[in-house]
Amino acid sequence: MSDEVKNTLMIIAAGEFSMGILGNAFIGLVNCMDWIKNKKIASIDLILTSLAISRICLLCIILLDCFILVLYPDVYATGKQMKIIDFFWTLTNHLSVCFATCLSIFYFLKIANFFHPLFLWMKWRIDRVIPRILLVCLAVSVIISFPVIENLNDDFRLCVKAKWKANLTLRCRVNKAQYASIKVCLNLLTLFPFSVSLISFLLLILSLRRHTRQMRLNATGCRDPSIEAHVGAMKAVISFLILFIAYYLSFLVATSSYFMPETELAVMIGELIALIYPSSHSFILILGNNKLRQAFLRVLWKVTYILKRRNF
Repeated sequence: MSDEVKNTLMIIAAGEFSMGILGNAFIGLVNCMDWIKNKKIASIDLILTSLAISRICLLCIILLDCFILVLYPDVYATGKQMKIIDFFWTLTNHLSVCFATCLSIFYFLKIANFFHPLFLWMKWRIDRVIPRILLVCLAVSVIISFPVIENLNDDFRLCVKAKWKANLTLRCRVNKAQYASIKVCLNLLTLFPFSVSLISFLLLILSLRRHTRQMRLNATGCRDPSIEAHVGAMKAVISFLILFIAYYLSFLVATSSYFMPETELAVMIGELIALIYPSSHSFILILGNNKLRQAFLRVLWKVTYILKRRNF
């Protein structure tokens, strides 16, 4: 990979990283200021803040991985350094997906209209259990990530340096195959919270369909707050599902490329695509939340006003 291509890819990565940090930091800052002001935090704000923090960490890990891959490829090739980065990437990845799933479930329980006793019980208790659920997500993510750093001191470069030793070469191949299978299994685990988000989205569609049919029977006007709430929640959930699919595929490409020769460019492109998910979804969440959208518009107006004054 030529230096020009490397520089271009790094500039793109830095741009995506900056946008993601701005969006997620804005979400966390607005909610934290509101928390300090009111001395309490709403469940939706707690979920959004936790999600923003996890994505800021995820963005930092992905950008760090990009820099090491381009600037220090020898360090990137060692088993120990690679496993440490993969541990934090796996941790923040699972946290981000779990918190996004919590957001999907929260939207579903708060907005959907069903009369099943289990749904009503969950709807009534969701605000009380949200902090506990987030802590459980954190604990589960840490536990899931620990297998990545098993046999931390194994150095994959020994497989190249000691090809003449048949026993060592065989052991290296077995270790790399085991490590690859662990990473694939850990990636597959994220499909469970993804499936839960998908089910929440489908149930929201069902709830919206039933509510629309009821409105037609009652000859109610089309400007119904419940419909607007349904549509807003569905936009947030479907955008997460679509972006996560792209992120998941790029993550698999970046992961599998560690064990294939001459795939540095594939890894970089995969990580650039992976950066889109935590960067762009934050702005979708900002636009879909009334408090965040109003705060964002105020900041945008102030920035525009200051720039105009400086020009004149």
